[in-house]
Amino acid sequence: MTDTTGAVAPTHMRREIEEIPEAARRLLAEALPLIRDIAGKAGTPVFLASVARGSSDHAATFLKYASEIHLGLAMASLGPSVSSVYGGKVKLDQALVIAISQSGASPDILSVVENAVEQGAFTVGLTNTADSPLAKSSKATVNISAGPELSVAATKTFVNSVLAGLLLLAQLAADEDLMRALHELPECFENAIGKDWSALAEPIEKRGSLYVIGRGPGLAIANEAALKFKETCQIHAEAYSSAEVMHGPVSIVENGYPILALGVRDAAEEGLAQAADRMADQGGSVFATTRKVKRAEKLPFEETGHPLTDALVQIVSFYAFIEWFARRRGFNPDVPKHLKKVTQTV
Repeated sequence: MTDTTGAVAPTHMRREIEEIPEAARRLLAEALPLIRDIAGKAGTPVFLASVARGSSDHAATFLKYASEIHLGLAMASLGPSVSSVYGGKVKLDQALVIAISQSGASPDILSVVENAVEQGAFTVGLTNTADSPLAKSSKATVNISAGPELSVAATKTFVNSVLAGLLLLAQLAADEDLMRALHELPECFENAIGKDWSALAEPIEKRGSLYVIGRGPGLAIANEAALKFKETCQIHAEAYSSAEVMHGPVSIVENGYPILALGVRDAAEEGLAQAADRMADQGGSVFATTRKVKRAEKLPFEETGHPLTDALVQIVSFYAFIEWFARRRGFNPDVPKHLKKVTQTV
């Protein structure tokens, strides 16, 4: 991609990655009063439920771990097709239902929200389109304030969806430590963009496939990273929990098979490091964002001082890498093959 002078112009994806810190600042400034009000109106739900697809569903997975670890409230991932295709009606009257959609226009997501509203559930829509059908259907809506996202591959909308959800959970829990960490995130995002993960490139190109592993909130980030490998680079990637990978998938790790291990400064870090080192011992080409590994190669990472924000900031370093890697492989990450920006499923 070149500009009118013949110089290489940045992709939309790269511009949008660089906009993540400012988009986060905007959300923190604009949405917090509304989110406080929503938390007050949500009352005391018995459980939480989410409905989303694609990158938005990875954001929901992140919030599931945050809710269950830090609030002690179970969070179920609802199958959109249960309502839209099968006509099922899950009992949600005692739930806080969080629907996440950039466009807010997917019929199957809307069918779940409408069913929940009919039952009297408190529904919250997280969307980047303030006048979307999701915004109109939900009892409360948070505009994630990411601004226009022109690249098909979601970046800043994923980050701000997680950030909006974490703000809501922090308000529900009256968690001042998490609130402080969330307000410090924009600066951490700025630092994360510059982390050099280019050492990943050659081992992945040699094999054309890899595992991305994480645990807890880090597993949600692994899911998002694996999607982006497929979406932007035509590279097959599978995401696993650092525990689950040992139950079968580890058997093919040898002869330089690449692994990206996303370590977080939390209770799971030691176990993830041990799994990464075991796979390195088997002959895997293992790269990890933790200092606890002894044989895997360490990648640079940004620390935030809180396990939830520590997990989220890693996707920004990954996004910067994957945009570069896609261009290195001759792809335009703005227009992945066979995909379009808004996908409407029923």
